[in-house]
This record gives sequence, structure tokens and C-alpha cells, in this order.
Amino acid sequence: MNLEEIRDFALSLPETEESLPFGPDNLVFKVHNKMYLLLSLDEIPIRFNVKCDPSRAIELREEYPDSVLPGYHMNKKHWNTVVVNGQLPFSQLKQMISDSYALVAKK
Repeated sequence: MNLEEIRDFALSLPETEESLPFGPDNLVFKVHNKMYLLLSLDEIPIRFNVKCDPSRAIELREEYPDSVLPGYHMNKKHWNTVVVNGQLPFSQLKQMISDSYALVAKK
């Protein structure tokens, strides 16, 4: 999964808006003016932050300790940082983004 695939997927979700509120290195995707995806544009491997149910966040970190970390610069109870290092399939990365979107969109 590359940056464009992540961006295209996020923009395919209804009412998604993208912006660069934290400077040119971090792309933010929002729904209803609330962030659900923070994508670093200068990290190798690619990293992104997504919102997650707190209990699921812990499960994912335990299941994928090299790929799912507590949210960098975020509330670590509700956010995970996902490292796109080839250990997680494309479908699972999309599911994490979709789950984050759903958590934010329902509020």
C-alpha cells in the first residue's frame, strides 16, 4: 500500500475532507470536521494514525507489535499508529481506516 492508495481510499469515504493543518508533512482526513486519519508524508516506511476502540486498539498492538503502535503524538487510549511494513494485508489496513472513519462519523 502506498501513499496514493491510502489517500484514494480515504477520499472514497463519504464526506471526507483532506487538509494540511499541521504543515506540509502530515495529511489530515476528516469527516464532520473531525479527524479520523493522520498520514505522514515523509516517513519510510509509511505510517498513519487512526482512531480505534480502546479495547481493539490494545488487541491490535498485541497481535501486530511491529506494525501497530500506540498513537504517536495522540491519545494513546484511542489512537494507533500503523506502520505499513508489509506485515498487514491491504484489506486490513483499509479496515483500520474504515473503522476509524466509522467511529468519528457516528458522533
